[in-house]
Formats: sequence, structure tokens, C-alpha cells
Amino acid sequence: MRLRDVEREAFLKSFLLFLGSLTLLMGLLFYNLYTKERINLDNTLFSQMRLCSFDLKCEKFELDFVDAKEKELYLLKRNGEELYAYFPVPGSSRYVMKIIHPMKEYMKEISSIRKELLVEFLVIFFILVILSALFSLYALHPLREALKLTEEFVRDILHDFNTPLSIVRLNVRMLKKEWTENAKIERVEQAVETLLRLQSNLRSYLGGHASQKELFALDQVLEERVRLIEKAFPHLTFDLQTAPMRVAANKDAMIRIVDNLLSNAAKYNKKEGRVVVSLLREASKLVIEDTGIGIEHPDRVFERFYKEHARGVGLGLHIVKKLCDEMGIGVSLTSQKGKGTVVTLDLRKVTLR
Repeated sequence: MRLRDVEREAFLKSFLLFLGSLTLLMGLLFYNLYTKERINLDNTLFSQMRLCSFDLKCEKFELDFVDAKEKELYLLKRNGEELYAYFPVPGSSRYVMKIIHPMKEYMKEISSIRKELLVEFLVIFFILVILSALFSLYALHPLREALKLTEEFVRDILHDFNTPLSIVRLNVRMLKKEWTENAKIERVEQAVETLLRLQSNLRSYLGGHASQKELFALDQVLEERVRLIEKAFPHLTFDLQTAPMRVAANKDAMIRIVDNLLSNAAKYNKKEGRVVVSLLREASKLVIEDTGIGIEHPDRVFERFYKEHARGVGLGLHIVKKLCDEMGIGVSLTSQKGKGTVVTLDLRKVTLR
């Protein structure tokens, strides 16, 4: 089963948390082990030097005799070129024996220790990666089951909506034939259209078909959707500025995007406000600008369930971003509190030249 976005996010977070904490702990343990191995190497070298001072069988060391003045005996020392220690010369108080181990050889031995520990570290790290993935999948299982049940429940509810909405829609049309001009019937019709848009949004959220492309005139879609929504907001002025433009995209998904953007521009506008819809053919962009109340945190508007007002559930712009990403449409939003919001869609990847 393909992981959905929320499942993938939960898997990655649990995987990285588990793997990161274990890797950090393992790193500290290996550093401590490396320190002990280095101390053991120094102790081994010193023991060999001491043995060398007795039998003078010093195959890996160099010997020298130096003045005994102010020399500390039986102490391993080092500088940039060598490790060395001073030992007494039997029968002499003037000279001491200096046993030397070249730093170059010492660093080779240190490098060998590092390589051995690195191989062990990588083997254990590979095992931890596998264990972390298994742990994350195991921890993800209850979440996947809960999401599956929720999705099935929502799909069932959406399916059950079809019958009563169809009945209401049919009766509204019959009533309009009897009373052609009736404000109450118009409001009922608008409410039904709103419910249908919400139903379509939920279907898009659960998994649309944005990958299915078709050729259509975007300017005609815009004109149709603007004319439809302005009936529900007679107190607003809608300014539609379009030029003929054909796009290759999923038409239903594009309608969902346009409806959500227009709905937000209208719902959160001021009284006697204005909504400007501009289809820029040369730039292959769609710009929807309103004179509304603005957004305090425009950088968060595409987050799932984020909202700054009591109205809505915070899914509209998240669905817009999701559908745009699936179709390769760039989307950006700028807003100023109290002055309005501008949403820009970059249509270059779907526009036919």
C-alpha cells in the first residue's frame, strides 16, 4: 500500500527520531571505545619500550643516549615527530637511554584502530537502520488503520450525501420553473452549490485525479465560476480580466482550485469589496486579488487545518496547494492585514502555446 502524505511524514519522523537517538548513543560508545583503544596502544608501546630498555631488542624502536640532566624517567612523552621515553642506563648516572617510536608509525597504528572501529560502526549502523525502519512501520500500523477507517467513513458519508442533495437540487429547479424570481429559492440553490463544492473538496482531499489531463479553455472556466459565485455575494464587485488561454490539466481539479480561491476572496472580503481575477496570457499566470481583511500569517495558509477565523475547517488552501503540486502549477500568496490578499498561480507547465 502506498504511503500517503501524513503516513509518510509520521514514518520519517519516527524513523529519524529512533535512528538519530540510537546513532548518537552508539557514537558516544564508539568514541569512548576509541579513547580506550588509544590508551591501550600507548600502554602497550610503553611496556615494549621498557622491555627494550632491559634486553635492547628494539626492532620497532630507535635508541639514543642523552644527558640525564632534568630528564623524567619512565614517562611516555610525545611531540610532533616521535613518541619517546627515558630509561636509566645501568652503571651510569650521567646518561639515560632514550627509546623512540616514530610518530609516522604511531599514526599508522592509530589509523588502523580507526578503520577497524569504523567498519564495526557501519555494520551496526546498517543494522540500526533496518531496526528503525521496522520499528517505525510497526508504530505506524495503528495510525494507518485509523486513517483507513476515517477515510472509509468520510467516503460513505459523501456517498450518502448524493441522494438528498440530488433531491434538493431537482426540487429547487422545479420550484424555479413555478416562481422564476424568488430570493428564497435563490438562497437555497446557492446553499446547495456550496454543499456540492464542499463535497468536491473532500473528495479532492481524500485523493483526486489530478494526473488525468485534458485540453480546455481556462478563460471560459473562469468566467463560468466567477458568474456562479458572484450570485452568492451580490454585495461584492467581481472584475474578470481574461484572454483566451488553453491549458492541459485536470479540469475538475482546476475548478476546485478556482472555486476555493474565489470563495476565500469573497468570504473574507469587506462590505462593498472587490475581487479582481486576471488571466495573464503572456506571463501564463492567474492572479486573484481581493480587498479583504487580509491574513496575519500568510506563510502558514497552506498548512492542513490552519485557519485564522472561526469559519471553515482550514482545508481549502491546503487542497489548493495539494492539487497545484500534483499538476505542476506553482502557487504563491501575499497578504497584508486589513488591505487584502493576492494569490498567483504559475501556469507555465500546463499552458499550451
